[in-house]
Amino acid sequence: MARLRVEKVQEAIQHEISNMLLLDIKDPRIKLVTVTGVNLTDDMSQAKVFVSLYGSAEEQEQAWKALNKAKGFMRTEIAKRIRLRFAPELILEKDTSWEYGEHIDSLLRQIKENEGTKNE
Repeated sequence: MARLRVEKVQEAIQHEISNMLLLDIKDPRIKLVTVTGVNLTDDMSQAKVFVSLYGSAEEQEQAWKALNKAKGFMRTEIAKRIRLRFAPELILEKDTSWEYGEHIDSLLRQIKENEGTKNE
């Protein structure tokens, strides 16, 4: 039963942080950022927030700095919006699964191209 509550709070945190990034945080450096997931510890003291950053390397670095600067605001807002007695500590993690998927896709294309040249 406790795990069900943790999962619901995870979804709520992901939803609220996404809304904050879209509507509340006015930092122009935070653009092209997507919250891809949240992992909350069982005691709900820490939340790992996975974010995907898009744009050039410099834009990604600026967005990362701005996100880390806004962590305190996001934590306070989460406590208010979800009505938690103790807001979890937010730990931001870069989600590189998209880049990894692109890498795997390019490897599969190379294999397919190599097989096509062998058959000729």
